[in-house]
Amino acid sequence: MEEAKQLFKKLKIHTLLDLALIIPTSYNDTTLTLKPELGKINTLEAKVVDSSVYAGKLRVTFMLTQSDRRLSSTFFRVTPYHHKLFEVGTSHVIQGKLEEYKGYLQMSQPKSIKQIGKITPKYKTVLKESEISALIELYISEQNLYNEGLDSKEVATLMHIHFPKSMEEVYDNGSFKAEFVTVLKFVEAYNHLKKLRGKRADFPALHALDGDIKPFVDNLPFTLTEEQQAVIADIQKDLACDEKAAKRMVVGDVGSGKTMVILASVMMALPYKSILMAPTSLLALQLYEEACKYLSSPRESGDNDSSAKADKSLSPDPSVPSVNIALVMQGKDRGTYQEADFVIGTHALLYKDDLPEASLVMVDEQHRFGTKQRASLEALVSSKSSLRESGDNDSSTKVDKSLSPDTSTATAKKPHFIQFSATPIPRTQAMMESELLDVSLITTTPFEREVLTQTITKQDFPNLLTHIKEELAQEHQVLIIYPLVEESTEVPYQSLEESREFWESKFDDVYVTHGKDKKKEEVLLEFREKGNILLATTVVEVGISLPKLTLIVIVGAERLGLATLHQLRGRVGRNGLKSWCYLYSNFKPSERLTQFCQTTNGFDIAKLDLKFRDSGDILDGTIQSGQKFKWLDMGEDEEVVARAKNRLGSVGS
Repeated sequence: MEEAKQLFKKLKIHTLLDLALIIPTSYNDTTLTLKPELGKINTLEAKVVDSSVYAGKLRVTFMLTQSDRRLSSTFFRVTPYHHKLFEVGTSHVIQGKLEEYKGYLQMSQPKSIKQIGKITPKYKTVLKESEISALIELYISEQNLYNEGLDSKEVATLMHIHFPKSMEEVYDNGSFKAEFVTVLKFVEAYNHLKKLRGKRADFPALHALDGDIKPFVDNLPFTLTEEQQAVIADIQKDLACDEKAAKRMVVGDVGSGKTMVILASVMMALPYKSILMAPTSLLALQLYEEACKYLSSPRESGDNDSSAKADKSLSPDPSVPSVNIALVMQGKDRGTYQEADFVIGTHALLYKDDLPEASLVMVDEQHRFGTKQRASLEALVSSKSSLRESGDNDSSTKVDKSLSPDTSTATAKKPHFIQFSATPIPRTQAMMESELLDVSLITTTPFEREVLTQTITKQDFPNLLTHIKEELAQEHQVLIIYPLVEESTEVPYQSLEESREFWESKFDDVYVTHGKDKKKEEVLLEFREKGNILLATTVVEVGISLPKLTLIVIVGAERLGLATLHQLRGRVGRNGLKSWCYLYSNFKPSERLTQFCQTTNGFDIAKLDLKFRDSGDILDGTIQSGQKFKWLDMGEDEEVVARAKNRLGSVGS
């Protein structure tokens, strides 16, 4: 048993189904071939009738027992063993690829088979062939597979694959039968979901939150979309429960209005406090401005279009509670965060040891933070309540407690936790993620964004310049993305530094920034207020809102993933202005870019992205064992995952 554990560890597998999903890469079939087939591996009974050596090669002529036809074979690396083995008059069962030349049968370097009538699976693993075969023999049985929750068809399929009685029952034209592949997809999904479910740990909440959001929603100068309302309803249901702290991920497309969902959640939390962590100072500031605009009363800070909005800001609705908002950034705090109802900040929050207890913790652009950073924020605010409940503020006592086994985790209370992401994922992935945390998708936008996407080349440059001048004449802004900061012989495009002189000589108010620019956030803020053209790298991919931006040029677009291209395209047309996204390339447009130009929905883009890359690069990138999904297609197999969830008794996401 201990030896088996060590072998499982070497294989990096954790479950019986992990083992069952180590599928043979090929089979060694020693069943006698009843009807010889040219071009295929044949196993034939034969007798040596002649043997000779020519130019160091051994030539052996066999007489086939079944057909009385002659077959010639040549052995290239000859040893005394071969001469002895293939003496004239000896009988053999030979195996090899059967060919025909000028009417004569040939088989190059055939093996002489000792044991016939057996099909032996071949596995490609870190273990010896004998070790993996022994594990399969020991653990893969009908009863064990039934115990894992598989049905009779799935059990039979896996048994056929690992212990075939004939190749016909497994293979169809040299590959696994279609129905076998369907079963393997299901077992892969089922096994992965089962493991994810085992990882989920739920805790009681600090408080049930049921603040009234109706006055806030009614007072908005626009109507929330149906999907925004549905997600807000999901969150209301989550937060109203104190038996289980919410763990939800809200995934919204570019411009889908996640900010309103965040602000509605803050209103639900009142009179308790909320904290939101954003990945950059710029995004934190943007969220702070939006929060002040819609949650502070009176609303003096910046409704800038409709008269309806202006009227509301002049006479704020007294039924909407005024929320005390604070901003925490490195050296740039606004407001007193210890007293605020809603604290917005960057990772600088993690270094504040006097944060107020928050009953609701939110993280925006969650994929931009490491797992540890997200967990640190949650732990930071939940540890305060634990200390408060125990009345324990003495650090020496805490040290003593850490030496003894922790008995508090079973009853430890945690804040409700919501993560937001602007990177759309395929529905199949969302269904899988929902085993670890609840998932909500926002696939629509509050208004129709009109963004024309097209590929352009060098010959289109004069027309591009004309278009840029036209947009600037209307006081719109232009963004040009370069693939790198400095010149490189590896990349067939101008860099940011090489091109800036051209743009600065032709246009006023040209701003430049990139990922390593320490002042990039100041540059982006200044550009937003008074710039014409921004030259940048993909540093602007996520988060920043540039209301006047109507034209983006992505240089070397073929070098970027579709998800990144979609995020960059999402910088234009934020306020409903007609906009353009130009994909500049020195190469002929690929099918990938052509399809991207025709697809505007981020969730469709995510699915398209999978089509053009390895679908294993998703959902943490790997299966728990470190292997990529081999059978499951995250773009296409939503129905398979739904069946697997149903088998596990899960409520669909």
